[in-house]
Amino acid sequence: MGLHESPLMFDFEAVSSENLKFMPMSVRFNLDRFGLRISLAQWQSLPHADRVLLARFPVDEDTAIEPNFDHALFEMMRTHANVEPDWFAPEPNPAWRETSVVPDGVQNQCRIAGFEPVEAARWAGLDPFKRYVLTKLSRKPDGNHDFVPAMREFGLADLARP
Repeated sequence: MGLHESPLMFDFEAVSSENLKFMPMSVRFNLDRFGLRISLAQWQSLPHADRVLLARFPVDEDTAIEPNFDHALFEMMRTHANVEPDWFAPEPNPAWRETSVVPDGVQNQCRIAGFEPVEAARWAGLDPFKRYVLTKLSRKPDGNHDFVPAMREFGLADLARP
């Protein structure tokens, strides 16, 4: 699978990423799947064209499909920031891959936002990347400003309490 024609971003990110000033979820996904970490300052040190390119990479779980994300990132970071990304061991079984149980963080964000809990069947029906996004947005105990817009965009707004 090749690069997308344009940056892979959800509608809710168009506002919050401010024209790629902040890392879109597609880049976060690829960083996590390759076990790479860069700071926001490092991301922002990259030229806009490089950030666009990184946001065009596919979000498939199979790292063999598009192994060039990590190579591109390393080259960009060396060229523009004179540093390399930090490595970490990716979580072998992240919560978003589990389809039978909705992560506690997602349910907590639902409570905070006034949504009914997400049922396991609806969770299982979500695209894996959308499960990743909701889990990533739910990793902290306090409310996330992108969680409600993401729930709406992913078709889960009907879970809102009246």
